[in-house]
Amino acid sequence: MRKLKLIWDFKGPASAKTAEHHLIHLKEYIKIEKLNISITGAETLSEMHSLAYLVVDESKMKPIRDALKPHRGQIYSED
Repeated sequence: MRKLKLIWDFKGPASAKTAEHHLIHLKEYIKIEKLNISITGAETLSEMHSLAYLVVDESKMKPIRDALKPHRGQIYSED
């Protein structure tokens, strides 16, 4: 089954802190909704661009996407 990485982008000098904070809320949502999601994280791409993400099975993506409104998504690979 294909997995999708749902991504929230943050830009600006506080982007890393904002992404880390957003990750807290993503983990809270996972816990509240009792979802089987174990791959989450935050990444700093540059001084002015960071992101938070979670990885879901493609078949379960739509309700999560509709509830959380990610900025973008991509196919997830563990490479």
